[in-house]
Amino acid sequence: MRDRVGPLQLRGALLSRLETPWARVVTWFARSDWDEGALLMAFALVIGVGAGLGVVGFYHLIDAAYDFFIVWVGARLHVTTHVAYRPVLTALGLWAAWALVRRIPEGQNVADVQLAVAKRGGILRIRPIALRTLASAITLGSGGSAGSEGPTAVVGAGVGSLIGQLLRLQQRRLKILVGCGAGAGIAAAFNAPFAGAFFALEEVLGSFSIGAFGPVVVASVAGALTIRPFLGSHPAFHIPLYGQIRPAAILLFYPLLGIVCGLWSALYTRTYFGTASLFQRFPGPQWVRPVTGGLLVGLIVYASGGLLVGNGHLAIPTPIFGGIAWYLLLGIALAKSVATAVTLGSGGSGGVFTPTLFIGAALGGAMGRLAHLALPNFGLHPEAWALVGMAGLVAGANRAPITAIFMVFEMTNDYQLVPSLMIVSVIAFAVARRFAPYGLYDGWLERRGEHLAHGADRALMHRIRTAEALEANPVVVHPADTLADVIAAAGQTRHPTIPVIDLDGTLLGVITYDDLRQAMLDRGELAAVVVAADLAQPTEVVLPSDSLADALRKMNARAIDVIPVVQSESHPRLVGILSRADVLGAYERELMQEV
Repeated sequence: MRDRVGPLQLRGALLSRLETPWARVVTWFARSDWDEGALLMAFALVIGVGAGLGVVGFYHLIDAAYDFFIVWVGARLHVTTHVAYRPVLTALGLWAAWALVRRIPEGQNVADVQLAVAKRGGILRIRPIALRTLASAITLGSGGSAGSEGPTAVVGAGVGSLIGQLLRLQQRRLKILVGCGAGAGIAAAFNAPFAGAFFALEEVLGSFSIGAFGPVVVASVAGALTIRPFLGSHPAFHIPLYGQIRPAAILLFYPLLGIVCGLWSALYTRTYFGTASLFQRFPGPQWVRPVTGGLLVGLIVYASGGLLVGNGHLAIPTPIFGGIAWYLLLGIALAKSVATAVTLGSGGSGGVFTPTLFIGAALGGAMGRLAHLALPNFGLHPEAWALVGMAGLVAGANRAPITAIFMVFEMTNDYQLVPSLMIVSVIAFAVARRFAPYGLYDGWLERRGEHLAHGADRALMHRIRTAEALEANPVVVHPADTLADVIAAAGQTRHPTIPVIDLDGTLLGVITYDDLRQAMLDRGELAAVVVAADLAQPTEVVLPSDSLADALRKMNARAIDVIPVVQSESHPRLVGILSRADVLGAYERELMQEV
């Protein structure tokens, strides 16, 4: 009797037949002697085009959701029901988005891409990204207050990760391709290739290395060019006209705008995460959360007269750029902050970059109107303040000052804004960090117990102890050793610092190469009587139980490359020394074990 072949066996046989030719292609590709830079740029070009087409498809999804929730349903309702139907439909949309993604892993946003680059070797799962993208389109199309740029960056990152996984690239290359896709997505969304490139380098990869810079730039340019036949070559939104900016205004008044943007950024991020925590504690079934959030957002949008959301795409109405009273603009900035926090905190999907630009424009416009009322003859233009305010909020809330500067400059193409953009972005970034420890991206990761810094897992630095990384038997000298003995010891060590210890091992100080060189130059005839105790200088120390993060903090504070490790503060017996190279080596070993 013949054995019956089940569907699983048949599927496995088909996949094995298909995989064999592809495996041969991958093997041939891996063995080929390709130039790495040219290879990554070629892939970056493909990823940029793919990400651009993905953005076009995502925008069509938003249009379809808007046509269904707002246009089609609205045309069939009586005019007297319009007050109620918009909040109800927004609630329905947020519920649909929540129901779509509630069974997939949490995340699939920009912060999740950062986590994948730092801890997962750049590997992203495509199905959750597709579901989250569809949920974002429903959220935006039904009137939710969120951004379209987050999904576009994630779609692009998914394209880069998929290509890298299909070709079975090394993790280092795969991470770069993920950054290429994210940058291309942002570049396509805002029609701003420079901003997309620096977003990928600053936020996703956390590195401006030469190896990543070229491919990311190529992908971002390709993404922006791919989308132009569909959306045109104009900026992502209308740029208002503004007059000449006086240098005195830049020095005297724009720093005040930077402080305000930094304080508002801290308030915005705290409101965002506080709202999410509030909805998590919401009583009743989970589906009540998105419905309640949708009703609240719909009411806020209706009360704003439609200023808070347009047709789902990035839309900042002209009045927001200082065209109405300052107190109305402040109210709009507050309402947009709350609406965004409620939308995403209650279960909706979408990005936070676009709402941040909106809030910054309203806040900057309000401050510009106030400044113009106070000094009407000083040439303070509310429109320029609104544009600079956009950069200030992005720098403070998203913790991306370089991206903020390039994005607004690229959209305005006006060099006179550059000094203002730089001053406001840097000040807003510093003030926001002072009053809120985390931004919108790293704060989301912190709530999940993840700590990233510059594209790396910062939590590892807190977990590794100095005892695991130190050099246990360093070259040392004793207090009575002569200058010649110290010079001989310097020739035996790879470090620029030599500990000075007494006979029982107690640390007395350290001698650096600079101290040694200065002694050889200045002492002259007295060099023969100089001993190590004369050259020893006080130093910072760490304990074996201290973390590498603590050690690095002390090294950075004193601008030193080597720090002694002692048994305890009360008994400073030398245990070993720790260098920056030792820290990096221990971190890389631990990271490889987690990947």
